[in-house]
Amino acid sequence: QVQLVESGGGLVQAGGSLRLSCAASGFIFSSYWLGWYRQAPGKQRELVAGISSGGLTNYADSVKDRFTISRDNARSTVYLQMNSLKPEDTARYYCRPRFGSWGQGTQVTVSS
Repeated sequence: QVQLVESGGGLVQAGGSLRLSCAASGFIFSSYWLGWYRQAPGKQRELVAGISSGGLTNYADSVKDRFTISRDNARSTVYLQMNSLKPEDTARYYCRPRFGSWGQGTQVTVSS
């Protein structure tokens, strides 16, 4: 059973940084692509960044050059380093492979 525990969110001023973590279990972590998603109130969930089992990354245009996704296979953890945060980055952030249930997410709020 896939279990995902996101952490690291919080309230930050525009221009600030946060590092999100996602501890995963219930599957062979090192073998799968993982993504960070976000959902703002009244909006659909969107993919923010993804990382393949081999470490290849991709990003939404809105976060390119500001966010960095990485993974630590030994710790079964995926990270999202978020720099130069903007108020429009305010959302609940989730991690997930391409299967399984969603975790609780972690709230990121960026004040202007």
